[in-house]
Amino acid sequence: MVHAFDFTAPDSYILNCSTLLTELPVLERAQAAKDAGFDQVEFWWPFDGNPTPTSAEVDEFITSLENAGVELKGLNFWAGNMAGGDRGMVSVIGAEDDFAANVAIVVEIGRRTGCRAFNALYGLRTEGQDPSGQDSTAAANLDLAARAVAEIDGTVLVEPVSGAEGYPLKRYADAAEVVAKVRSEGPANIAVLADFFHMSVNGDDVAAVIEVEAANFGHIQIADAEGRGAPGTGSLPLRDWIDRAYALGYTGQVALEYKQDRATAFDWLSHVTQTA
Repeated sequence: MVHAFDFTAPDSYILNCSTLLTELPVLERAQAAKDAGFDQVEFWWPFDGNPTPTSAEVDEFITSLENAGVELKGLNFWAGNMAGGDRGMVSVIGAEDDFAANVAIVVEIGRRTGCRAFNALYGLRTEGQDPSGQDSTAAANLDLAARAVAEIDGTVLVEPVSGAEGYPLKRYADAAEVVAKVRSEGPANIAVLADFFHMSVNGDDVAAVIEVEAANFGHIQIADAEGRGAPGTGSLPLRDWIDRAYALGYTGQVALEYKQDRATAFDWLSHVTQTA
């Protein structure tokens, strides 16, 4: 069945509250998303790079979602110090214990919020660590994460990323290879996150990937290029790509993961409730 997708309606999308509304504290962003017309949100790991926040901190985060009346539809696993340049800890040798502890907290957040999609950023190639050893570490960590979130019918997502030279998963095929390796050894609840911005910037023929892989996408995120701004600020045919993905069997949702100031971030959408 072809998904009926309204490209300009806020409630068609999941809003990423870690790339948007960043002028506000994390605990105020869910309400700001709701005020802007969005009922569904996703976050990168929202605890300042700490893999094991306190129960009180987790409670505060979940309460901010509940009070706003929004659904948490996506959450990243701990990814290290993103502001400091980290892009995930899945493949970093020596971080296994912290990652495992983080997985347990992610599962609990998923259980309490209904979130079922969990993005595991792969991590950078690290000086002094053998790349094959890092890949083996990543496979083990992803296996652990997938088995853990399976308890709540969750899915682990793996994505290609741009803008970080040391990040080894540049194109869709790179992420798909990692997913296939994990699946071959056990859990099937792992899929590629198709971020059309990252894929395009890294040289993927996004339209061609959609033709072959759309039904296998675990999630779609969008931003325009160049610039990673809102749809319409660049040259990517995002509407065409989304429509084609659904026509070819994609059954998930679309998340807005672009970067733009709060004052103008949603000007491209129709029927937006203006925030104060």
